[in-house]
Amino acid sequence: MDFSHTPEQNMLRNMVREFANKEIKPIAAETDREEKFPWETIRKMGALGLMGMTVPPEYGGSRIDTVSYMIALEEIARACGSTGLTVEAHNSLGVGHIFERGTDDQRKRFLPNVLNGNGIAAWALTEPNAGSDAASLQTTAVPEGNEFVLNGSKQFITSGSVADVITVMAKTDKSKGAKGISAFVVEKGTDGLIYGGEEDKIGLRGSLTSQLVLEDCRVPKENMIDEPGMGFIGAMQVLDRGRTAVGALAVGCAQASLDECIEYSKQREQFGRPISKFQAIQWKIVDMATEIDASRLLVYRAAYLEDQGQPFGKEASMAKLYASEVSVRAAMEAIQIHGGYGYTKEYPVERFLRDSKLYTIGEGTSEVQRMVIAKHLGL
Repeated sequence: MDFSHTPEQNMLRNMVREFANKEIKPIAAETDREEKFPWETIRKMGALGLMGMTVPPEYGGSRIDTVSYMIALEEIARACGSTGLTVEAHNSLGVGHIFERGTDDQRKRFLPNVLNGNGIAAWALTEPNAGSDAASLQTTAVPEGNEFVLNGSKQFITSGSVADVITVMAKTDKSKGAKGISAFVVEKGTDGLIYGGEEDKIGLRGSLTSQLVLEDCRVPKENMIDEPGMGFIGAMQVLDRGRTAVGALAVGCAQASLDECIEYSKQREQFGRPISKFQAIQWKIVDMATEIDASRLLVYRAAYLEDQGQPFGKEASMAKLYASEVSVRAAMEAIQIHGGYGYTKEYPVERFLRDSKLYTIGEGTSEVQRMVIAKHLGL
């Protein structure tokens, strides 16, 4: 069993970390404070291939192995959670569904322009009354001539209002439940696609979270991904991959909390010495470091299994569940170690707490992950 990274993976980590420290981290607080979508950074990441990590070069991407993808996401999220979520949702969900389930023609039509940093892909499954119970979604798609007419609304769609292409799940046959759900690519500017505003979130504020309304929204029949009724199955497969990626984001945020605690504890003096010399502080930091390493290994295991073509659904849920909850605990401890300063915006640890909570909710709540894992265990 080899836990080491390849030279290529180490080079990737160094490249992304250098870019993140230079281009992303210095504006992370501003991105959060002003709810500023980081278009300039996105374009730069596109030039580096970071917006096409799940797609091979023949479609305009920079396809890398899944472990490498997790490494890149961790480094980006370590610098800025908002930017990390934008990159992950684009690569794993918006781009991922089209590449994994779409036709060759659909890949060529929809992907190149969103892989170079000049555009964004989004993914629309969740609805106001269909969150964890995604199969109960109410958006419909009715065939009419050479088109489908979509009607409904979508909620909590990452980058929805700025996306060039959005993969939308809608029911083509209400009588079949989950088996009646199909997937469609809706392009920006399509008549009947209405942006309902942005959510005012507590964290990850530079990642836009949009409401979308589909009002007699007409899309060509050739924009249906996969066969009719295969949308839900495709969505669940996309979510399996996305859960590992959210785990990587959580590890990055947790690592940022740890980094700040180590630096602060060496500088902050009380009772005549740095607080890093007090056992109470040391043990907090040691527990954080241990849980973060365990989280990272769970993420790498799920990613490795995917790269090997083996089943990884249980492992992805375990990685996402554990890493997300570790990220919240790490941020809470970081605030405690910083004391009163941790409760102010002078230090970034309060932002890490606000950001980390989303990882326990998005792409399947912690409760849903426990349900998935229980099913895999035969319970």
